[in-house]
Amino acid sequence: MSSQVRGGTRWKRFALVMVPSVVATAAVGVGLAQGALAASFSVSGQSFKVSTDKLVGEDFIQYGSVATGKDLKGGDAAHAVAVSGFSKATITNMCQSVVTPGLPFGLGTVTLQLKAGTDPAKPVRATNLYLDVAELDADASFKNIDIGVAAGDVGAPGIQAGTEKKVNPNGFAQRAESVTLKNVKQTAWATTAGTFKLSNLSLRLHSGVKECY
Repeated sequence: MSSQVRGGTRWKRFALVMVPSVVATAAVGVGLAQGALAASFSVSGQSFKVSTDKLVGEDFIQYGSVATGKDLKGGDAAHAVAVSGFSKATITNMCQSVVTPGLPFGLGTVTLQLKAGTDPAKPVRATNLYLDVAELDADASFKNIDIGVAAGDVGAPGIQAGTEKKVNPNGFAQRAESVTLKNVKQTAWATTAGTFKLSNLSLRLHSGVKECY
């Protein structure tokens, strides 16, 4: 079924820029009430950039998979990704940005930028965190790393639920007791977490391109 059109505007496409906004707004309400949020960040047909000063994660695993979704025209889209998983993670000075071009009403290109954990004493906290990563640059330090294990044997926190069919159980994977990533710059297709506590949350819409890095 085609997108609903009024006055030449495709409302489904226009709504894409609002997807991260809805998630972030939910973070404010639920986070204040319960201190944690079950969250999923993804934008159909678009990757997004994430930067952070420091990420410390427990029960690190990484394996190859496929991120699937819809592109801006409603077609199927698939992307090869390296999934990084953590049973628990703290993230200091996190920035996430997604650029949406071609918006109606003369808006053109708009960048949504979300920041959290800017106070080192109050980092972002997540459980069962999974990152579908296309590119990653960082300074990494691992504790008790095990390289070259089969994806089916990665252990806690395990392969992300619902993605088992997108993973080769005999494919290459690695795991570690813990990992510290500093000066992180990554391009991702999706981020999901069992709980996400976003301290000092700030969400802004910027005209033009204003990415995290």
